[in-house]
Amino acid sequence: MTSLIAHTTVDCRNAYELSEWWKALLGYADIEGDPNLPGHEECMIRDLESGHRILFIEVPDAELPTKRIHFDLRPREGTRDEEVERVVAMGARQVGDQRGRYGPGTGWVVLADPEGNEFCILRSLDEVHAGPVAEE
Repeated sequence: MTSLIAHTTVDCRNAYELSEWWKALLGYADIEGDPNLPGHEECMIRDLESGHRILFIEVPDAELPTKRIHFDLRPREGTRDEEVERVVAMGARQVGDQRGRYGPGTGWVVLADPEGNEFCILRSLDEVHAGPVAEE
């Protein structure tokens, strides 16, 4: 089992304004059917050629962290929770748990690599397409 980079995440103060700036700089576009609007706390843009995505997400911290960019990983097979177990067994450390943040069967887990660089494990595409489910 392995993971793929679902998108690159940028922590910020104003997701909409920063996504608009980067969209203009890179020639990226909003996700089809999910336009970014002023006031959105999460704004994602994508490259129309490669499909690469960047997620701008507002953080409540008074001071933004030094490391503001991180990977969001999605399991290629299996589930989010199976991938979290695998990565922890490889030496990652869990630093946050956002499972259920948007209701049962949603969310992600924040991990750190052996040098402390944080990254998130998202639900697999199969889990996303199945929709939210009750947590056990």
